[in-house]
Amino acid sequence: MTTTDERAVRAEHDREAALATLAVVRRKRLSRRLVVTIGLVVVAVAACLAALSVGDLTVSPLQVLLTLTGGGDDVSRLVLLEFRLPRLAVDLSVGVAFGLAGAMFQSVLRNPLASPDIIGVSQGASVGAVAVLLVAGVSGPLVPVGALVGAAAVAGLNLALAWRGGVSGYRFVLCGIALAFVASSILNYFLTRTDSRAAQGALTWIAGSTISATYADFWPVLVVVVVLLPAVLWLDRRLGLLEMGDQTAEALGVSALRTRLVAVLCGVVLAAVATAAAGPVAFVALISGPVARRLAGDGHPALPQAALVGMSLMALADLAAQYVLPDAQVPVGIVTGIIGGPYLVWLLATGSRRRSA
Repeated sequence: MTTTDERAVRAEHDREAALATLAVVRRKRLSRRLVVTIGLVVVAVAACLAALSVGDLTVSPLQVLLTLTGGGDDVSRLVLLEFRLPRLAVDLSVGVAFGLAGAMFQSVLRNPLASPDIIGVSQGASVGAVAVLLVAGVSGPLVPVGALVGAAAVAGLNLALAWRGGVSGYRFVLCGIALAFVASSILNYFLTRTDSRAAQGALTWIAGSTISATYADFWPVLVVVVVLLPAVLWLDRRLGLLEMGDQTAEALGVSALRTRLVAVLCGVVLAAVATAAAGPVAFVALISGPVARRLAGDGHPALPQAALVGMSLMALADLAAQYVLPDAQVPVGIVTGIIGGPYLVWLLATGSRRRSA
């Protein structure tokens, strides 16, 4: 055998060994993702049972299951189907939407601070929704439309301000924070121009609340999530490749521009409909993506897992919001703010130490 043949054989052996190693790593990654997904589903189901069981009238988990499958007594059906289930449905759908939106923005901009409630998208959606509700005096299906217009306007303006032959995540976040303050000022102006009763209701909604949630709030979010589900699955792998660098992604057949555009559009729509349904609930979008990514352990966006984290977080936070005070309910956004505030401080502190190191 000649030297050239030996080199060819050695190269082929090295290639086969590399492919075998890659296959092992991929199997381990998929196995971990599967275990994490099953665990998150169990947590979400437990949170749902707790939300439906606990209250002034305690309903056992068995009675909950009987009622949801068409059985149960009249009192259980009234309490669960008319009061607790609509609120839980909004919690779950909003949690999924915020979780996905946050994970998408954070992946596209490669910045853990790039969530809708930090970069002004949720505030823009709030301005649009409040403008429809209080200024135009219209409710119903036009509220999500107004929220979408407001969110898209802020996202577009943010992109225009941050563009310098391209968009860096750091510059986009800074511009978004500034636009969030502007949107909040406009929101406060709207509140001063309306009567006190309407303003009080709007303030509760702005804090992020599902206290008066109904199925009418749930259906638009569900429809949007279901319609965008194919895009979410399409993005899950491509965003992970995009984080390896545009050149690497392009070499593997992933269009960087198209992937970013689809992710931003999906994130804006999801954040808008979630805000229209429950208000700008703080920090759900910020927390869900990093938690899912850490649990998955492979450094990829983990969009389905982020949706499950957001769902569980909203359900548990709203359950706490109902019983944190003995004689009153608080908006769920206050509870998520208490949870997310320390996380944001930790994120900023670790980011500062990393840059100074």
